Amino acid sequence: MCSSDLAWPEALAAVAELNAAAHLGRRDWRLPNRRELRSLVDHAAARPCLPPGHPFANVFQGWCWTATTAALAPAYAWRVHLAGGRMFYGRKDEPGLVWPCAGRSAGLAATGQGACRDAAGAEIPCPGSGQDGELHAGVPWPAPRFLPEGPGVRDLLTGLLWSRDDDPLSRPLAWEDARRAITGLGDGGWRLPDINELESLVDASAHSPALPAGHPFANVREAYWSATLSGYEPNWAFCLYLHKGAVGVGHMPGPEFNAWPVRA
Repeated sequence: MCSSDLAWPEALAAVAELNAAAHLGRRDWRLPNRRELRSLVDHAAARPCLPPGHPFANVFQGWCWTATTAALAPAYAWRVHLAGGRMFYGRKDEPGLVWPCAGRSAGLAATGQGACRDAAGAEIPCPGSGQDGELHAGVPWPAPRFLPEGPGVRDLLTGLLWSRDDDPLSRPLAWEDARRAITGLGDGGWRLPDINELESLVDASAHSPALPAGHPFANVREAYWSATLSGYEPNWAFCLYLHKGAVGVGHMPGPEFNAWPVRA
């Protein structure tokens, strides 16, 4: 379920109460981080954006809190919209929905967030906060994270090979133009990444761009098309706003975003 309209500090406190009461026999409940909550999203679905036949009850199609603070605006935290699958940040004193999770994933990567922030955005000690910066849930990143390889950069976390030049097409394009142009690059094999592949590059502790410190990429742009179409609205596709780390959508016929090639 995703319910209870609470401000972000209240959401964290509500999850702590679940642990104190050993809800369903568990004491490891937490507010999910941004990758954990996004892992539920079926981008081809809408109202709600969950896989067909999902077993959940009381799914409200509003903004659901994560435990991850927005690095660009630390008085805000990341939220996922359960009607269409977008992820933007909301002010921590605004109401949002709460969907606790428990256990650990062997497949989702950690977000990179290391600090904890209060509702005003001030840094606070992490112990006992229940925030992403305390729990570091997810697969740790390798060190080094990126390795130059031929015309690209290998991400040793995901195995994907990215173009070292983040914008080899040199301009914003309509979605179909971007897809075709990338397919014809170099010796072939390059493609438009899906939205989860794009989001995997985000370091939730960074902004402008939201990439890991010391990354080797050049010509980083503000926003990029993905190959993932939106099930919420025809002629829209998902995009990554890389300066802040948000996942949104763009109108496919318009030259709205740049394109970043990837290959397996």
